[in-house]
Amino acid sequence: MTGRLTSPTSTELNHGPSGALLETTAPKDNGGDGSRFSPTDLCAASLAACAATTLSLYATRSGIPLIGITFEIEKHMTAEPPRRIAKLVVRFRVSSPCGDEDFKKLVNAGKTCPVRRSLHPDVLVEDVWERG
Repeated sequence: MTGRLTSPTSTELNHGPSGALLETTAPKDNGGDGSRFSPTDLCAASLAACAATTLSLYATRSGIPLIGITFEIEKHMTAEPPRRIAKLVVRFRVSSPCGDEDFKKLVNAGKTCPVRRSLHPDVLVEDVWERG
């Protein structure tokens, strides 16, 4: 992966293996215009995307039927310096005809994603897992 600063508040990121391009901009409350994902937005979104992907991979390997997953995530920053992510609130809706025991296994798998394991312990993660 490579990247470059394109303005005082924006970057351009390139995923080398695929060539996919992603741009970031600082949020309005930190001097940017909020027109794109901020770097901390990407961190928050990465948690939810990673959990959904990890759950899906587990379902496939375990033979648990999975129709789909949707999620919503809220990012809360600290009020006092240093600026950092204080809390992530995520709601997952897992669509699967599986039974309760398999649903618990899916949720547990989602909670083991690498992004979640990489977050600092000071980042509070509140997650809700619903059948959808």
